[in-house]
Amino acid sequence: MSSNGFSKLGTFVKALALLVCIGLIVITSATAQSVTLADNWQALFNGKDLSGWETYLDRPYSTDKTKDKASPLGLNNDPNHVFSVTMVDGLPALRISGETFGGINTLTEFENYHFRLEFKWGTLKWPPKLNQPRDSGLLYHSIGAHGTPMLWMESFEYQIQEGDCGDYWGVMNVLADISARKNDQDKYVYQPAATPITFQDKTPVGRSCLKNPDSEKPYGQWNVLDLYCFGDTCLHMLNGKVNLVLTHTRHLVNGQPEPLTKGKIQLQSEGAEIFYRNISIRGIKQLPADLLQQ
Repeated sequence: MSSNGFSKLGTFVKALALLVCIGLIVITSATAQSVTLADNWQALFNGKDLSGWETYLDRPYSTDKTKDKASPLGLNNDPNHVFSVTMVDGLPALRISGETFGGINTLTEFENYHFRLEFKWGTLKWPPKLNQPRDSGLLYHSIGAHGTPMLWMESFEYQIQEGDCGDYWGVMNVLADISARKNDQDKYVYQPAATPITFQDKTPVGRSCLKNPDSEKPYGQWNVLDLYCFGDTCLHMLNGKVNLVLTHTRHLVNGQPEPLTKGKIQLQSEGAEIFYRNISIRGIKQLPADLLQQ
């Protein structure tokens, strides 16, 4: 190669290195959970395998009530491939078949972040939820053990269910305050201007609040889910619209409430096939002011 050729090659290498440093070129890894993207995003799903995640499955569902209950399949034991990687609409996606109840969660805990993913419903449904809306869920600030009385780790749930995406559910001993009022069906609905109410399981208020508004796209389309968590405040957002805000996120420790502001992220398997893609996260130093005004 001529000296001029080496000079051009050197210039190209320097330019390539600069692009990588500023995040305009993505370097992928099959073994690392996080891949650096532009704008400080970290990919939590590498599109090739389940590196950086672990799975937990309950016992397979059975209609035979005369048999003794089988033991849960447990941690990282997935003989029927409830969790797998596939291609959907030309891009890699995490497929959750829904056949057995359980979840897949990050190995890493997160705090003060903006989390984003896209989801799309599949076609398969499984008993005992064949005649119910397709169901999954994003559980965040997840801590403690798998296999709780509610199956999943203690956490706050961003409900992912047909017609109910954005609803809040408390899993185990968690508490949160939500501005809400009761509707005609005697259910609490998020209303930004309402007086905050504490939601907790096994209390008169209960552990669930409905989202407002409903911004889910029709079946067959991809939805963009955003979750903002900063300090003890969390915003549920779907397709560009905030539809629920939690404040003072906490949990019971020895019977006393303590702040709960970080943890792992779980995605549920709950009787329906669903696909997730572009799963990513980035740290934030404050909540976006414009979203708090929605």
